[in-house]
Amino acid sequence: MNKLVSPALLDHNVIDLCVERRARLAKEIRAISGTGVFILATAAEKLRNRDSEFPYRHDSDFFYLTGFEEPDATLVMVIEKNTFSTHLFCRPKDAEREIWDGIRLGPQEATTALKVDKAYSNLEIDQQIPLFLANQTAIYIRLASDAQTDRQIRHWVSQVRQQARSGISSPDLFHDAEKLIHEMRLFKSAEEIQTMRAAALISANAHIRAMRVCKPGMREYQLEAELLHEFRWHGSQSVAYNSIVAAGANACILHYRAGSAELKAGDLCLIDAGCELNGYASDITRTFPVLGRFNPAQKALYAITVAAQEAAIKATKPGNHFMAPHEAAIQILTQGLIDEKLISLSAVGSLDNAIETAAYKRFYMHRTSHWLGMDVHDVGSYRTAGNSVDSHTTEKPWRKLEKNMVITIEPGLYIRPAEDIPEHFWNIGIRIEDDAVLTDNGCELISRHVPVDPDAIEALMNS
Repeated sequence: MNKLVSPALLDHNVIDLCVERRARLAKEIRAISGTGVFILATAAEKLRNRDSEFPYRHDSDFFYLTGFEEPDATLVMVIEKNTFSTHLFCRPKDAEREIWDGIRLGPQEATTALKVDKAYSNLEIDQQIPLFLANQTAIYIRLASDAQTDRQIRHWVSQVRQQARSGISSPDLFHDAEKLIHEMRLFKSAEEIQTMRAAALISANAHIRAMRVCKPGMREYQLEAELLHEFRWHGSQSVAYNSIVAAGANACILHYRAGSAELKAGDLCLIDAGCELNGYASDITRTFPVLGRFNPAQKALYAITVAAQEAAIKATKPGNHFMAPHEAAIQILTQGLIDEKLISLSAVGSLDNAIETAAYKRFYMHRTSHWLGMDVHDVGSYRTAGNSVDSHTTEKPWRKLEKNMVITIEPGLYIRPAEDIPEHFWNIGIRIEDDAVLTDNGCELISRHVPVDPDAIEALMNS
């Protein structure tokens, strides 16, 4: 019989990584509480309308620990002082439902395919989990994640408490499992980085395709279609996020969706788009002229943005704190805005004062970086885990960048019409974004297969 198995499941290396991650997680739990039960469910299917679901996408944490992409699954780890066991609950085999919805892996196959100690039908979950919780002191779950999960946990613990007369104790310590998993996910393995490189290459080629076919009279959604074609044609399973294809004034809307606006000669087009490959995201932004030539105002602001990104790239290295790339970009962007008289030097007094008063925020209102991984805005704390706080605030300091973290570097400028803004700058929106892997001494840009240099972009579009 043919089995419908995801590409990730066919790769034994992925499953072996998941086994290793579960062992690391068990060690972390053991260090905190000695023993415990870890419980994590994957994402639920969601209706789009009536009996039609949205395309299913697994929960990232669940996939990180199992490599399993089917819905209605739960992972349980029972951690003892010297060992641990792994249990998976999944959909049972069902010949009738599989005709409609596709082949299920099933508990019998899951044990071997996913390298878990035991697998069960998810119809048995209410009977089995209370057995795991009996005489345990600690539970590791997503705290306050959703009402349904909270109800399930209360139900299982209540079942254990009802056995108190039999001498069975119930857990009384609840820990947030997400913090442990997310700290692990923040640092990428060589295999994860390899997958992210492949995703970035597919996405870069999609941006190149869009630049090559772009011409006045096209619609934003037509360029989006070119991106999607390239993503799927080369094996990515999905977009990593809703693609932004923004023509003209729409480029000044940060989270704009590709719409029906016409691409017009003389305008810029901003595309922020990336594919998801085997569970990992890419995230690339490029801005280019619809007609294939930057006009002087566009080129001036584009040059400032390029210089800001170059400064941020230099600041992206181990030992620098997370905000160092942003601070480097802000210096260049603010000086550029002063040079172009978009910020009045007489009004702000100096570059330092312009930065101190955040005069640039009128034209640049987002941060320069975010974590990247399984999620496009990936998990992991941006602040240190210690108890020290910044002397100027009650917040903990920004954490330092370390090798094998992956971040984006994406400065931008967005100039909306206003009485004090020269008209030739109106409706210019520019963002340049690349994906950077932290290395021993700096960072590696894994998304530079698509050009950034304005002359190279013009050459590509006019070749």
